[in-house]
Amino acid sequence: MDATWEEFGWERLGDGVGRRRLPGWDATVALVAGADGALLFDTGSTLREGVELRTRIERMLGRRVTHVALSHPHFDHVLGTAVFAGARVYGAVGLADLLRAEADGLHRSAVAHGVSERDAAEAVDVLVAPHHEVCGEWTLDLGGGRQVLLADVGPGHSGHDLAALVPGSPAIVLCGDLVEESGEPQAGPDAVTSRWPAALDRLLALGGEDALYVPGHGAVVDAAFVRAQRDALAVRFGVS
Repeated sequence: MDATWEEFGWERLGDGVGRRRLPGWDATVALVAGADGALLFDTGSTLREGVELRTRIERMLGRRVTHVALSHPHFDHVLGTAVFAGARVYGAVGLADLLRAEADGLHRSAVAHGVSERDAAEAVDVLVAPHHEVCGEWTLDLGGGRQVLLADVGPGHSGHDLAALVPGSPAIVLCGDLVEESGEPQAGPDAVTSRWPAALDRLLALGGEDALYVPGHGAVVDAAFVRAQRDALAVRFGVS
């Protein structure tokens, strides 16, 4: 299975774990495959992008995505979810109500960032809110000994930040936009800047010193990078 990841456009991170950096906003989506299930972490910015992801995954694995986890409620991470019919969708507690209430805002944000009016409207019309909300931690069993820990580590970059820990040697932490490598972390109107450094402390506690940390945008980083970004955010936002 792992031998085919690169030829399908995925960066292999470990046994049964990989990610893609999507065009446009360099947003990361990650895939964790077990014997019985497959978890997709974030779904892209449009239905078109979601379909392309689904097609590649099904050709690569020979089966469908069974679980979807949404790292936070920004358009470039959630608007492809509807194409993964039948998948169980997870998000941080409160995310479902927020997505239902802020659908128009997601549409405006997507269009403002360059998504076509048609693509944005189509995705928002079938927007999928999480079926399962994570308060604290939730362990998913994907079969064959593969487990993934979902952790509600926010707020920080948004009011509803979810991370995922894939145990292994090394462990892999999917960070969403709590960590960014390709540019300075973006703090929009929904960022909770006073608590962002603490969210990164929780990420570091989750993964430890030897883990690989996968940012929402940019190259995979180590614990030292996350710690340095945590300290820079604390200075930037005046948090002790």
